[in-house]
Amino acid sequence: MESVSKIRLGISRCLLGERVRYDGGHKHDPYLTQTLGQYVDYLPVCPEVECGLPIPREAMRLVRTPQGVRLLTQKTGIDHTDRMLAWAGPCLDGLAQERLCGFIFKSKSPSSGMERVTIYNEQGHAVAHGPGLFAGLFMARFPLLPVEEEGRLHDPLLRENFIDRIFCLKRFRDGVEQAPSIGALVEFHTRHKLQILSHSPEHYRALGRLVAHAKEFPFPEVLRQYRDVLLTAMRLKATVPKHRNVLHHLMGYFKLDLTSDEKQELLEIIHQYAQGIVPLVVPVTLLSHYARKYGVSYLLQQTYLNPHPIELKLRNHA
Repeated sequence: MESVSKIRLGISRCLLGERVRYDGGHKHDPYLTQTLGQYVDYLPVCPEVECGLPIPREAMRLVRTPQGVRLLTQKTGIDHTDRMLAWAGPCLDGLAQERLCGFIFKSKSPSSGMERVTIYNEQGHAVAHGPGLFAGLFMARFPLLPVEEEGRLHDPLLRENFIDRIFCLKRFRDGVEQAPSIGALVEFHTRHKLQILSHSPEHYRALGRLVAHAKEFPFPEVLRQYRDVLLTAMRLKATVPKHRNVLHHLMGYFKLDLTSDEKQELLEIIHQYAQGIVPLVVPVTLLSHYARKYGVSYLLQQTYLNPHPIELKLRNHA
């Protein structure tokens, strides 16, 4: 994988070990700081502190009222919604200039939870779930930007999908948006075809049509459409059946090169992957070996074979 500058991500400050929580504590996540942190430049945000609330402070929760869902302190019922909204507008304007490739939120937080944050009624009973106040505003402002919660990132498939997305967006920004041209777009699309196919065959075809007719439309509009469709595609999970389809597609490039025994071995390994016996890294490693052995340059440049640093071990789960 080619070297790239660090990926710019927003993150809830408490996940970095900063003592900004309501009780003066933190929620340091070693994976985010020590493992993923090798490849990421974090921009920490704590909505509650940055909107002017002290440390420590009274715990808050989301409450459904006749005026809508509000951010209230749990015991005294003080409403901090307007304070948070007044701070959030300029904050989001600033974040729009940061060229973030994603955001990692703190789960269950009434300000920063991405989803499933409990919403109470005025009698104190749980009645619904939704995003935290700031997280909801962030996702509405940047609807296609990759976002996740630290808790969900402990799930191997969700972790792989999120990291797939942020590395792909970083390459798009570095390779196309920094020096936009049809040539740069074609090169990016050519290298990412199989990776996109593993997430969404439908969007893969749509992006192919868009690139094929790029000269017929104003390029800034083509670039905007491509980026939106790309991010929509990458948001969809790369499932086992979709990976199996791409693996068979890759195998087709060696139909004149592999011996019958090699073909049978590769088919068996792909089948074992589909059955959950071996992880994805096994067939991908064998296909990468054949691409180098037989000099298939088109495959050697495919990001699908190496979409993120191998040290992250994202394809090692069966």
